[in-house]
Amino acid sequence: MLNVAIECAISSGKFLLQNIDKINSIEEKSGEIRNLVTDIDKKSEEIIVKKIKEHFPSHNIIAEEGSSGNNSSDTKWIIDPIDGTTNYLHSLPLFSVSIGIEKNGEIILGVIYEPSRDELFVAEKNCGAKLNGKKISVSKQNQLIRSLLVTGFPYNINENPKNCIQHFNNFLFEAQAVRRLGSAALDLCYVACGRFEGFWEVQLKPWDVAAGKLIVEESGGKISDFDGNNYSIYDESILATNGLVHNDMISVLQKGK
Repeated sequence: MLNVAIECAISSGKFLLQNIDKINSIEEKSGEIRNLVTDIDKKSEEIIVKKIKEHFPSHNIIAEEGSSGNNSSDTKWIIDPIDGTTNYLHSLPLFSVSIGIEKNGEIILGVIYEPSRDELFVAEKNCGAKLNGKKISVSKQNQLIRSLLVTGFPYNINENPKNCIQHFNNFLFEAQAVRRLGSAALDLCYVACGRFEGFWEVQLKPWDVAAGKLIVEESGGKISDFDGNNYSIYDESILATNGLVHNDMISVLQKGK
């Protein structure tokens, strides 16, 4: 499964690079002007799903643009064909392909490919995480004021769900700096390899975080909800850190309740 996931991610990622300026159609999901899908998203997903079905026809597949396969299977592929569609739409080279595999309710494999930088992040349960074949680990920074953080905002930011705007403002005063890349999958990968100390966001979907969650954990990082409880990819809020600033970030998040 790992080899197929890697093959799918790279094939889809190369397709995205080749077609970054060739978008023919753009749709708004549920009438939300910020929640977009292009014909390239759909074709990227088709590339991945076709290859999975060739090798594992009995597996279940959940993807951002649609689901298929066997709902009764204990193995589920969770796919985001373009994480960072808005960036892609504007030819901003910050987007990725994310593929996570869940077996009996547990994420066992995670693959995220960033084609613009040709960076392949891979994790297997209990086997560590790697970037282009080399083992990675989280940052050793233990002071929040010296930490570089990253976040994202939901499409319905005007409703300020879970006080996401307040959280952002609070962290601006508590951390060294805060970034917003536009791809949750890459945010998680960058925590895993030590580029960021922490990441938080609300209202993400399973395909946004399935692969990245395992990559962070296998690199020595820590993941929870905003209250420090165990996190599920089906939860509405995620906090991912190097572990050393985790409690400090929870304290800041509590201020925004």
